[in-house]
Amino acid sequence: MSQYFDMGDVTLWNPSNGASRLFRRQVAVFEAELGLGSGIGPMEMDECQIDPVAFAAFVDALLVLHRRTSHAIVLALSEGFTATVVVLAERAGIRVDWERLGGAPDGPREDVQVSAAGMAAPPSGRSWSTELREQAARLERRMPRQ
Repeated sequence: MSQYFDMGDVTLWNPSNGASRLFRRQVAVFEAELGLGSGIGPMEMDECQIDPVAFAAFVDALLVLHRRTSHAIVLALSEGFTATVVVLAERAGIRVDWERLGGAPDGPREDVQVSAAGMAAPPSGRSWSTELREQAARLERRMPRQ
């Protein structure tokens, strides 16, 4: 069995029931964390609709939140979800402003990890957006549309 994440008549993703259930639970977590609806509607008869305007705002807020943290655990817990959302956004034709997001974060850092090892950062010579874009590209090849 599988479920459909659609925007209008276009299927953005057709995951298994288990992957869909886990993703939708993570959506609820990040909606609460951001204080913002995702635009991802309820699953009814194995289909849900995604509102493009609300989803675009959610994607942007999620990426800003993700960009502002340097806490290794927060990043580990959120990167897979964030990359999945990026794939859906790109399939939906939502433009991600990688240039803006790749620079210094807007506003103060949040969830900064304080440890002897310092803050989590991408490997030398790589940017935050490069890491996330590569993870999204790997997922794109594995996320069925139908």
